[in-house]
Amino acid sequence: MLWLIGMMGSGKSTVGVEVASRLGLDFVDTDLLVASVTDSSIADLWAAEGEHALRRLENEMITSAASGEPVVVATGGGAVLDPANIDLMRSSGLVIWLEASPETLAARVGSDGSRPLVADADDPARALAELLESRRDQYVGAAHHRIPTDGRETDEIAEQVIELWNRS
Repeated sequence: MLWLIGMMGSGKSTVGVEVASRLGLDFVDTDLLVASVTDSSIADLWAAEGEHALRRLENEMITSAASGEPVVVATGGGAVLDPANIDLMRSSGLVIWLEASPETLAARVGSDGSRPLVADADDPARALAELLESRRDQYVGAAHHRIPTDGRETDEIAEQVIELWNRS
């Protein structure tokens, strides 16, 4: 199992699709799975049922993926907030943190209305910097490896992920 963790906008889905294609594995995005089983967007689920409901469903998706065949999984940015998720990911495969600066994240995400934690932010870069700082220890504790993504192309990042995967 190859787990990609990181903040929203760090490239988990984009890189994950590329890595899965190159490795001949399926790709799973836990945010898309949650949206699929709830038949609503992450933003709508967050608004209607709150963060707790999202995190519970996210844990269910991670638990399900961890018990299946090897796939490349892009997790939601907050998946590391639950220690049970960290334990599941670390014990079932390789966890790679795709790290990006708040400025890069803001350029990629902006004030995207589908991202509840920055949708209403006056200063998305500042909001993302604060969010990243609050999660940094969890990302560090969850990851077997960290890959900086600022200013790098998807192909280059995917190649580094595959190299780490092949060495694991």
